[in-house]
Amino acid sequence: MHLPLTFAIPTYRLRDVPQTVRAYDENFSINGHTVKLMVFDDSSPATQQKYYSLLEQTRTKNELYYVGPGEKEAFIQIINKRLNDRRLEPLVRNLFRPSYGGNRNFTLMYTLGELLVSSDDDMRPYALIEDSPESLSKTEISRGKLVKPDEPGFSDKSYDILASFYDVLGRPVKHLPHNFLKGEYVVDTAMDLETNATLGVTRENSLFLKPGRVPPNAVVKIAQTFRTGTNDIDAVDFVDLYLQNEGQVKIDELNDYYALVNFRPVVTNKNWRMDCGVGGYDNQFGLPPFFPTRLRFEDYIYRLWIQRQGIVAAHVDSVQFHTKSNYMRNPPAAEIFNEEISNLLKRKIKDSLGRTSDLGIEFGYDGVVTIEDTEQILDRIRALHQRAKTAASVARDQERKIGIEFFAESLQKAFYGFDPDFFQQNVTRMVDDVISQFKGSLDLWPTLIEICYYAKSKKAFPQVRVANKISTAPVKTPKSPMVLASTAVV
Repeated sequence: MHLPLTFAIPTYRLRDVPQTVRAYDENFSINGHTVKLMVFDDSSPATQQKYYSLLEQTRTKNELYYVGPGEKEAFIQIINKRLNDRRLEPLVRNLFRPSYGGNRNFTLMYTLGELLVSSDDDMRPYALIEDSPESLSKTEISRGKLVKPDEPGFSDKSYDILASFYDVLGRPVKHLPHNFLKGEYVVDTAMDLETNATLGVTRENSLFLKPGRVPPNAVVKIAQTFRTGTNDIDAVDFVDLYLQNEGQVKIDELNDYYALVNFRPVVTNKNWRMDCGVGGYDNQFGLPPFFPTRLRFEDYIYRLWIQRQGIVAAHVDSVQFHTKSNYMRNPPAAEIFNEEISNLLKRKIKDSLGRTSDLGIEFGYDGVVTIEDTEQILDRIRALHQRAKTAASVARDQERKIGIEFFAESLQKAFYGFDPDFFQQNVTRMVDDVISQFKGSLDLWPTLIEICYYAKSKKAFPQVRVANKISTAPVKTPKSPMVLASTAVV
């Protein structure tokens, strides 16, 4: 018998969520699953009022629930009332503030005692897979490549997403399906191991398993599917692909998709490839908080925490598709700034990692940013700026030329005009604030877990049952073939 499981969609783009709900509800229904669907919305009250009706118009077979601005505020009031300490209220609000990590922290609290599977609002439950998969080498976990949208030899395939998570979450390694490989961690040929920063533009990559003994009694606490569509590469690489493609006029046009040639499931002691956009969690006894930040590295805490003895991570036997919505997305220059600061913080926190506990981590980094740190960042960005200026000078299409020049100007503004002193000063202030917030949040989190366990046992946290219509019509079989087991050819 399966443990209770909730499927969550964290979002700040409520307008697009109904499409996501429909896609996953159909996938779950086709595969015989009844599951609670929950939307955790970081929209402003005005945006919520504008688009909430779209959820009510979305037919589903599974019950749909909503946690938006009003419900979140009511939840925070419950926490603060039980804490009864006004000095801690700013820390509580920081942990749950509108942000990548703050919204995900709501999903953790609302699903205490359960399994949690979460997909971002621009994910879809199918994958772009090569029709004639090639064999993988002995330690190769997956192989993928960038292809054109209409390139022959690739097609959409659908998987039983929930079954693949049920197979692993909360289970000891000795009870996993026999097709799982086991090892220390996975290495991506296109990425730095510990920060996941890409090593430059590449059109092909593979994941390889680093050998290591996995304890048979270790429990799978986090898991993820593989991902196709828009690959997990840095904003710098998207820009470089744009600069190299003379036929691409607009920077936000997506001219290539990432497709998998083949893949197979694996369980590892460490997981530097943790992808919370397609993640699953054993939340029976509580988990560490996501970093409450607007920087895009909220899940990095899990890459550090999973190194704790007795717990392991898994890449499951299914794949999803990332559509990379450009709606309400920051401009490329802002995304690049975000990633540079995130990578700086990842290195600093990882290098000073101390003890890990059941509900968190400890690290010694105090927020100091050196001139050498900021100069290394500026050197990389100045080089990108020069590549953009060169591409603009040879652009034949006037619209493309204007677009590249606009990007170059935006990049210079985002990095404070490349002024080393001004940049160093502002980065130092930003990092100091972020680190102090992280440490305070980690200290408070175990107390909040205890409060929420008790409160949830008495009464469900504030949420709205969406007044949409429950579909009773038979679910249509999708056009693309259903793949309920691994298609890997080893």
